Amino acid sequence: MRVGTFVLAAQFPGQGQAEPLHRAIRTADAAESAGLDAVWLAEHHFVPYGVCPSAITLAGVLLGRTSRIGVGTAVSVLPTAHPVALGEQSALLHLLSGGRFTLGVGRGGPWVDLEVFGAGPAAFETGFPESLDLLLRWLREPAVGADGPRYRFREVQVVPRADELDGRGGPPVVVACTSPGTVRLAAERGLPMLLGMHAGDEEKAEMVALWRSRALEAGHRPEAVEAVDHVSAGVVQIADTRGDAAETLLKAMPGWLQQGLAAHRTYDGSRRAMRDPLAYTELLCALHPVGPPRLCADRLAATAERTGITRFALLAEGSGDLAVTLDNVARLAGDVLPELA
Repeated sequence: MRVGTFVLAAQFPGQGQAEPLHRAIRTADAAESAGLDAVWLAEHHFVPYGVCPSAITLAGVLLGRTSRIGVGTAVSVLPTAHPVALGEQSALLHLLSGGRFTLGVGRGGPWVDLEVFGAGPAAFETGFPESLDLLLRWLREPAVGADGPRYRFREVQVVPRADELDGRGGPPVVVACTSPGTVRLAAERGLPMLLGMHAGDEEKAEMVALWRSRALEAGHRPEAVEAVDHVSAGVVQIADTRGDAAETLLKAMPGWLQQGLAAHRTYDGSRRAMRDPLAYTELLCALHPVGPPRLCADRLAATAERTGITRFALLAEGSGDLAVTLDNVARLAGDVLPELA
């Protein structure tokens, strides 16, 4: 089982914007010291839900500060980024880190980001496959040109080549999947999924089963399909009792969710229903490892058994407090992982 931490750089009520970024850096340092598998970095624009606007930039900072731990984006939002620019940055991080970087990409949402970055709604609604395929070609081929609906350019040389590191190919790529269409898209390309924290074990198991069947239909070898490592995102909060752990999250997360989610603005100005912050926090406490170490280990083991997923990205900053977050990371590695072993 490979357990890492998921870093949103969440801005809780009463905090400035530098505080969550500082907490993100310290969380990554603590995760490496504790021996966790990876740090996964979220990307958001114009909302205090998360104040990191460039996951790949923060990944570069963390790769430079660390020497062992993997660092991944969860995710870089592809519709508002040029696939070639993102491919160049990814190749650079892959080569300079000795292969510790993983590129997670996602479709994002119908937000005002599409207006600000000049992408337009089509980039979100229909353009994700074109962008993903161009990105994959850039990471795998020596020269690339494009003649698609959105990207058209003459063939150019790929520099630096991401696949020149010890013959291992370019950085691993994972795709955030929240719908059957995106699951099929990832499966056809043989790419692992990153499944969100809002989904329970049953839903994740169904998505893995759909991915497996579509990957086989697309012609991927059965042994390659079975070897793919999907990633399950979740929340973790460790305390001596489940009540204490849940109380920590229930005191802090609803205010953050209310402030952060309400700040989203759609491209067309339409209103979108927002989850009830308290009910959503209660759901996360029920779905994920929240409680004493043995319960947390059992929760992760149950998810692995039901879904087949053995790689986790767990949000440890749900308290909004740096000291509590660092203690949470230490207990995840020191108290929960030995129970799993």
